[in-house]
Amino acid sequence: MNINFFFEVLIGGLLSGVMYALVAIGFVLIYKASGVFNFAQGAMVFFAALTCVGIIDKFGAPLWVAIPITIVVMIVLGLAIERVVLRPLVNQPEITLFMATIGLAFFIEGLAQLIWGAQVHKLELPIEDVPSEYLMNKFNILVSQFDIMAAAVCGVLVTTLALLFSRTKVGRALRAVADDHQAALAVGIPLQRIWAVLWAVAGLVALVAGLLWGARNGVQFALTFVALKALPVLILGGFTSMPGAIVGGLIIGASEKLAEVYIGPLVGGGIEGWFPYVLALLFLLVRPEGLFGEKIIRRI
Repeated sequence: MNINFFFEVLIGGLLSGVMYALVAIGFVLIYKASGVFNFAQGAMVFFAALTCVGIIDKFGAPLWVAIPITIVVMIVLGLAIERVVLRPLVNQPEITLFMATIGLAFFIEGLAQLIWGAQVHKLELPIEDVPSEYLMNKFNILVSQFDIMAAAVCGVLVTTLALLFSRTKVGRALRAVADDHQAALAVGIPLQRIWAVLWAVAGLVALVAGLLWGARNGVQFALTFVALKALPVLILGGFTSMPGAIVGGLIIGASEKLAEVYIGPLVGGGIEGWFPYVLALLFLLVRPEGLFGEKIIRRI
């Protein structure tokens, strides 16, 4: 086995896993504080990317202008979702909230295409998708510098979010809300304001994920399916853990690439798309709560 090629595949998978983790964190933020599995997160990724590239194409705005405008749009979208859709459904069964996010996903997808069109857009970021000269010259390993920079951006964002929710007043309030909604309300924590902040942050996370995946695969409806790749990540890491989302993303990213290269030829190829779900299913049988999830003891 060519050891250099092995590390190329492994590193490429790990870097893709970081971007999977970023999408998964959008789910974790909402689920941790409200218990809602936000099925619309993939639609938000698509909406963010399409809005940014639409502003560039339709109005001729440069990227550095389009991104701040899209940030404002995504914050407004997140706040509107919390205010118009979820706030009226507070204290409803979880299945009701879940079904609401499914309907919301279709609405956001349709709205994005109604405003900006359904055609595929090309998004160019100031990062070239070429092999890193340093790694190529130093270690003879071909790894895209776009993947490296994208992982770095994801790492900075994840670190910022971790500090925000561990070192600030908002973070303390979030942890209190996550532990017990009623107790948080009893001590004066504004539950609805915390949810609004979280949905706004989820919108920002969707924007970063949309820009990175859009630059890689083109801005198109298929971006909505990126969210589906976050499901195995969440199963492995745990639905309430940001560190779990990161670790789960790395595991899924690396395993799917290695499986495609080394196992795929033995079974005819094309296993990259479904291998993560098989891995997640097997993991559910062993540890249903995930690596970093809280273990639930059920009494019969």
